[in-house]
Amino acid sequence: MERDLPCPEPHRRTTRSRCRPCKPDLDDCCHSGCNPCVFDLYDEALERYRTALAEWQARQAQRKTPTRTATRQTKPRSHR
Repeated sequence: MERDLPCPEPHRRTTRSRCRPCKPDLDDCCHSGCNPCVFDLYDEALERYRTALAEWQARQAQRKTPTRTATRQTKPRSHR
């Protein structure tokens, strides 16, 4: 389960970042039925973040899995 932590850099709420988007405060909403609401924008940013994170994790898993196309050949040891 993901935890909502305070946004360390509030100015980054509207910029693209590799960090999880910060959830808006209840006071950030004007409660007048705006379309889109700040919470709608947050939900969209969170979905983009989760998609990007899943793609990044898949790339990292692929990088960690060695694909051996050729085996390493060693020279025969000479006996002294």
